[in-house]
Amino acid sequence: MRVYSALLRRTIFLRSAMAVAALGLAVLGSAVSGSDARATEIQRVVSPGGIEAWLVEERSIPIVSIELGFPGGASLEGPEQAGLATLMMGLLEEGAGDLDATGFAAATEQTAARFGFSASRDGVRVSASMLKERQAESLDLLKLAIHQPRFDADAVDRVKAQMISNIRQSETEPSAIASRAFFAALFPDDPYGRDSDGTEATVSSFSPDMLHAAKDRFLNRRGLKIGVVGAISPEELGTVLDDLLGALPVEGPSLPEKPSLHVTGGVKVIDFPAPQSQILFGHTGLDRHDPDFIPAYVMNYILGGGGFSSRLMEEVREKRGLAYGAYAYLANLDRAALYMGSTATVNPRVSESISVIRAEWEKLARDGVSAQELDKAKKYLTGAFPLRFDSNGKIANFLVGAQLDGLPIDYIETRNDLVEAVTLEDIQRVAQRLIQPEQLFFVVVGQPAGVESTL
Repeated sequence: MRVYSALLRRTIFLRSAMAVAALGLAVLGSAVSGSDARATEIQRVVSPGGIEAWLVEERSIPIVSIELGFPGGASLEGPEQAGLATLMMGLLEEGAGDLDATGFAAATEQTAARFGFSASRDGVRVSASMLKERQAESLDLLKLAIHQPRFDADAVDRVKAQMISNIRQSETEPSAIASRAFFAALFPDDPYGRDSDGTEATVSSFSPDMLHAAKDRFLNRRGLKIGVVGAISPEELGTVLDDLLGALPVEGPSLPEKPSLHVTGGVKVIDFPAPQSQILFGHTGLDRHDPDFIPAYVMNYILGGGGFSSRLMEEVREKRGLAYGAYAYLANLDRAALYMGSTATVNPRVSESISVIRAEWEKLARDGVSAQELDKAKKYLTGAFPLRFDSNGKIANFLVGAQLDGLPIDYIETRNDLVEAVTLEDIQRVAQRLIQPEQLFFVVVGQPAGVESTL
């Protein structure tokens, strides 16, 4: 698949050259010129052992970036295990094999590799960037982290203490309080209703033995998606994939069934002593594979995703001065689709802000958008799309995200065509289908004047 070749080749170089420079090594020559616009292709690679990856081969820079996406994450946790995936991923580079935390950090620094480990509601991610000349050593370290994490008691206690500190801090942050309350109300009987960082009680209960027992649940080849960018051939990558990942369990636990939303409209107020209130709102959205998803994406840019160009920003901030900003976005989880938004305003004006948001929801459902708004949205969305690929790590991340979303390998070529094809009639149809003012659920964290919970 051809991937905006001149821009992609140039950004791979620029960011990778900066990384090389940061390591105190020689920076290569000038960036790829516009005349050297040979196509960069996304290749589907299948290893001899049957492990699949998407590859962008780029040999002008001596760096390889790898992104691994393992489905599941916090969705595989029971109520008493909330935060386990986050803790486990935070410990993967805190000692592995015969290297304790200090030894692993020293070895990583010596190879100039960069590793990242994270967890979310829908999965866990592993990212790595390494110099080509130190690839073998870097991959050996990554393999140790994935297959032989030590989970030493002192490291477990240290990372648990960091997580508990973050949890306590989040309990004083209105935006975090609103998010927890919003998802707990919508998904009371599902892992989505719990914070993926867990609670102080659950995190405190985790032991090294629990982490060892749970590792294969989160790190296995069931649904694994891989993106690779850099100086590596398909043949070499096939060998790397089998060596790095071949020993992982082939199967893993099934994900829970898709949950139903348990809240249909209303307001939930959470008392919090502050001069302004944080507001989070939303209702059900559209599945990523719904034929109307792209029209909905364009529609949302006009309503609340376009920054100062959006209707919500114009009505809430510019005309009335109710808030610094107001936003809306399509929030697609693997097992649920939401249409959400947020704003913050002083307590005496919360009621007015909620009324304005509801009015804009109703107006869009009733009247649709103008030809000028649609043209402006399409120009921005198509023009900004290539700028998302401004580093090899981000490209690898995109390759994994596209696979997890079930998008075709040529999506990056066809995406702008899909946006350009959206018509006023499409927007009107989708608005009437998706926009549900009466179903909006608001969580307000603060002390809003004249606003009371209805739930």
